[in-house]
Amino acid sequence: MAALPIPAPAPLLAVNNVEVIYDHVILVLKGVSLAVPKGRIVALLGANGAGKTTTLKAISNLLRAERGDVTKGSIEFDGARVDRLTPNDLVRRGVVQVMEGRHCFAHLTIEENLLTGAYTRRIGRAALAAQLERVYAYFPRLKVRRASQAGYTSGGEQQMTALGRALMAEPSMILLDEPSMGLAPQIVEEIFAIVRDLNTKENVSFLLAEQNTTVALANADYGYILENGRVVMDGDAAALSANEDVQEFYLGVASDASGQRRKSFRDTKFYRRRKRWLS
Repeated sequence: MAALPIPAPAPLLAVNNVEVIYDHVILVLKGVSLAVPKGRIVALLGANGAGKTTTLKAISNLLRAERGDVTKGSIEFDGARVDRLTPNDLVRRGVVQVMEGRHCFAHLTIEENLLTGAYTRRIGRAALAAQLERVYAYFPRLKVRRASQAGYTSGGEQQMTALGRALMAEPSMILLDEPSMGLAPQIVEEIFAIVRDLNTKENVSFLLAEQNTTVALANADYGYILENGRVVMDGDAAALSANEDVQEFYLGVASDASGQRRKSFRDTKFYRRRKRWLS
């Protein structure tokens, strides 16, 4: 008798056919479904306005602050439905969002910003100090600048502060929104190296919304591409990087008649999507 196939483990995060409407009128997400396996980095890709940030805020339950609502579908984390929880309850369950634009408390020091990340945890001073040192081990630059006012630090240091603040909550999943925005390439590389370290050493799962497709796919295990509030393509990161449509539409690379790869910025900006992208 043939052995039965072993069922795949349930994903840590499952977004099931979610629809989001703002102001009871504007339909932004149109049946988005995605999954993040435990211990993996999943990239959410797409142009500005495709719905990436809205997807993250739907998961973290921050939509209501912007007059948005999940009107259809469900969101499950670690086997339990969470789309009806408050944001702080979700943080206690292990899901933390790092917002686009970093949003540090400008008037507080870097260390004070980090300590706010442990607000939902009831731990003693010794445990708090140990967690702080753990964060500084990943972000040594922050330890040097720990007494500096966050509003006077560089964009890279503020992004590290926002990520370190999330780590203070001891999350099992981080929703990371546009970490490369406004940063120099060298700093972006440093940020993503830390993300990979957190993933491999701390087993933190990531759902990463990013416009920089090249960087995102180089660091992710799997990817979803959003267009106009819909998932139009998904697959392993390596397969997406090699996909002709992704190369042309998002990486700015096309092939000429001889098969040679060439930059096609005009075609990228004014492309006509293939029929299967709209199905």
